[in-house]
Amino acid sequence: MKKSDFWFDLPERLIAQTPAQQRDHSRLLVIGRHSGALAHRHFYDILDYLNPGDCLVLNNSRVLPARLYGVKQGTGAKVEFLLLNNLGNDVWECIAGPGKRAKEGTVFTFGDNVLTGTVTEVMENGNRKVKFDYEGIFLEKLEAIGEMPLPHYITEKLEDKERYQTVYAKPNGSAAAPTAGLHYTPELLEKIAAKGVKIAYITLHVGIGTFRPVKTENIEDHNMHYENYSVSQEAADLINETKRAGGRIVCNGTTCCRTLESVSDENGLVKACSGSTNIFIYPGYRFKCIDALITNFHLPESTLIMLVSAFCGRENALHAYQVAIENEYRFFSFGDACYISDSI
Repeated sequence: MKKSDFWFDLPERLIAQTPAQQRDHSRLLVIGRHSGALAHRHFYDILDYLNPGDCLVLNNSRVLPARLYGVKQGTGAKVEFLLLNNLGNDVWECIAGPGKRAKEGTVFTFGDNVLTGTVTEVMENGNRKVKFDYEGIFLEKLEAIGEMPLPHYITEKLEDKERYQTVYAKPNGSAAAPTAGLHYTPELLEKIAAKGVKIAYITLHVGIGTFRPVKTENIEDHNMHYENYSVSQEAADLINETKRAGGRIVCNGTTCCRTLESVSDENGLVKACSGSTNIFIYPGYRFKCIDALITNFHLPESTLIMLVSAFCGRENALHAYQVAIENEYRFFSFGDACYISDSI
């Protein structure tokens, strides 16, 4: 299949720049997975589509305020670092910009010397290994001076950092939010549990590669980025019990989808494990584990619209997106959501 098969024309005004005033008051486009039937609802109506005995799977990764602005020691030249991976011993893989200022051995200071970073290696992919020095606890320093790594298409300043976190976020590690989870409130989660729906929390730390475009016209030539995941025994048991009892696995977000499809066997049963995945899901893929998908609206020609197209069919997906555009739905990270299921 070609990248251009997943193109659609999106007016710039529909790219959400700020979060919804109330998390669960975002709009929800309900899509029949095979029928393509559509219904217009709000996110709090998700309760009507979840059944007792289902298992809702959520990604509880917490976003690091991983964007740091610093100055080059000696010259005062400004630089921006985006922390990607913790390599241990206070060494991080980072994207540096402008890269020409971040040569091996260069030292930078951040937040009036709250942090000092030394470039120890320029990697083959152009990223930098940076050794940080500080007093105290690194994550506390990062919380104090770091900024949320919002996607490039969000140009307005985020007033409240917590609005780019899910209300259930726990382990630090993501360079971007698992945005399909931004719509939940503690009260909505309580109502879901009270209805008899199991809730399983898994972790996939979202990498910056989630924003990288597909550059090859033949999508099969695209190389996916690796992301680290962890599925606990408790989560695996909840998912497998649901499967065996005939309940549905309702997957919240493409990150959960990619994780579950990476760790499940041919019967859709998952194992407790940790690792990394670069699974690329596009039309023709046979889903093993998930039965319904909740997700936001994605970029044209992105790997995420390809995943959605694999789940509900390319024509159904692109038709739903066209209807969403005509009805002024809000797109991308701070935008509205869709729920895709056999029964709507």
